[in-house]
Amino acid sequence: MRPQANLGRVLDDLGATLLELVCGDTGRVAEIGGIAIHDPDDEPTLPRHALVLGVGVRDPDQVAALLAALGKHDAAGLVLRLPVATPPVVVAAVKESGVPLLGLTRGASWTQLAALLRSLLAEGDVGDEGPETLGGIPSGDLFAVANAVAALIDAPITIEDRSSRVLAFSGRQDEADRSRVETILGRQVPERYSRLLTERGVFRDLYRSDQPIFVEPPPDGPADFNIPRVAVAVRAGDEVLGSIWAVVPERLSADRARAMCDAARLVALHMLRIRAGADVERRLRADLVSTTLEGGAGAWEAVSRLGLADQPVVVLALAVPEFADRQRLADGLAMHLSAFHPRCATALVGDVAYGLVPVPDEADGEQRAARIAADFLDRVGARSRAVIGIGLVAADTAGLPAARACADRVLRVLRGGHANGRGGARRVARLADVHSEVLLLELRDLAAAHGDQPTGPVARLARYDKEHGTNLVQTLRAWLDAFGDVTAASAAMFVHPNTFRYRLRRLTEVSGIDLADPQQRFDAMLQLRVVTPH
Repeated sequence: MRPQANLGRVLDDLGATLLELVCGDTGRVAEIGGIAIHDPDDEPTLPRHALVLGVGVRDPDQVAALLAALGKHDAAGLVLRLPVATPPVVVAAVKESGVPLLGLTRGASWTQLAALLRSLLAEGDVGDEGPETLGGIPSGDLFAVANAVAALIDAPITIEDRSSRVLAFSGRQDEADRSRVETILGRQVPERYSRLLTERGVFRDLYRSDQPIFVEPPPDGPADFNIPRVAVAVRAGDEVLGSIWAVVPERLSADRARAMCDAARLVALHMLRIRAGADVERRLRADLVSTTLEGGAGAWEAVSRLGLADQPVVVLALAVPEFADRQRLADGLAMHLSAFHPRCATALVGDVAYGLVPVPDEADGEQRAARIAADFLDRVGARSRAVIGIGLVAADTAGLPAARACADRVLRVLRGGHANGRGGARRVARLADVHSEVLLLELRDLAAAHGDQPTGPVARLARYDKEHGTNLVQTLRAWLDAFGDVTAASAAMFVHPNTFRYRLRRLTEVSGIDLADPQQRFDAMLQLRVVTPH
């Protein structure tokens, strides 16, 4: 079984390089329930036993107040940027709340830490009741693999992909040189080192050989690259997946070199499992989200497997015109939503990406979801022409199909460009924002299904325009849209007000409509918008 993702394991895997314990008991919580970023301007929505990243929190009184609040939420710990001041008020708050305080090393970004922690915690697993193992290690757990390989060859190692991005690393990195520490902090081999290795032909030799190669520091190279390396390529058949790099004082013995080759084959299996698992997980999540939104007998189980049972949920529907951008933006939406709540579920179903967002309060759930959606579209920019419809809040599983239908109704208006806000066409809307447009579109569907044609005054005006080449229907439409303001209506048609008044008298003669009768005005307006919308 996979070791529990508790603070002890986090410090074992990331300690010395990224994190250190400042004060508190790391054994109080058996397992970390998720990662959350503290926002002083927003009410926290924390999963149970959350590890909270206190970005920008420095003042001791602020730290003490935050610890007290996190204690009420049963948080697993609080991470602050080192150096962390520990006056008596902070130490007392740690003891009273039971929330341990950790420090993030200077130079490491919060984004890097969040990515590493989520990788360790495997928050994206869906319905994994019995994880399989490869070589006695939980499938896909590259950090566990890295520590196992480090134990086999007695050296700190990194596992990297073809682009020299660090996928996982072992403990004992404090035994390495500064270049290795910089590599881990950035999760990427710095460009100056990779360029140096490329110029020396290291990557060429590495990918041509199935044996470990020994890499000595260049005599005239950087001062912080001063300990030799041993590297071996990770292959699946003829495909090079990446490489394993160990910091060693000398060449490996034959036994250790053989162990490193065996480790490379094991790492290849785990990397392939991760690659396949990502696709399988995506399809599984799409099936669960689709089942949830359709309702029926399997909906409750699907919601439970997504971790969304027994809480209010808002449904978001994202549409992207360009086929090539759909999966990319669906993945981007999933990442964006996970920053607000770790249990958000997102999947591409057909040509629409649906997001299920838990909300703490039904009263402002739609507004909160709209703000989150607007922030996402602001980040991706206008080039994608993406739009997001916000459904009603579903109080329970039974309400999710209706919430999805509501989001789809709103999305239809947005995709057709029928909804206009202050800045032009809307990109995000709730039903309350576009309710009339939704109803008009559905009335048009009904009229089209019945084969309805204009009747009464509107029909007489349409026939007259067709026979005489006039534009009396357009004149009536402009007058109704301007609420009877002749000046505004004539300006919309680019004619003189007197000309417009003449056409208005003429259309009343031809059609027989009484423009002073509110019911006749409404009838004409409804036909113009539903039966003859153009």
